[in-house]
Amino acid sequence: MSSDSEMAIFGAAAPYLRKSEKERIEAQNKPFDAKTSVFVVHAKESYVKSTIQSKEGGKVTVKTEAGEEDQVFAMNPPKYDKIEDMAMMTHLH
Repeated sequence: MSSDSEMAIFGAAAPYLRKSEKERIEAQNKPFDAKTSVFVVHAKESYVKSTIQSKEGGKVTVKTEAGEEDQVFAMNPPKYDKIEDMAMMTHLH
């Protein structure tokens, strides 16, 4: 991985390509439960972060930011946001 100083060559685009060191440390320390954190398909936002509330048979109930339900996909931990090497990610969609 490159350091924050090496990202300066990307100029104004750098903040969109990689989180700052502070943000990366915060993401690594943020509580995360891989069994309940998922993404749900959303018409306008593509995917919305959600939390599984319950599982009954083949039905999963989730709490979303938008309050909608649809297909459910597993979520990667926050420490993988804007990661350079996607091979390190747990889930690829």
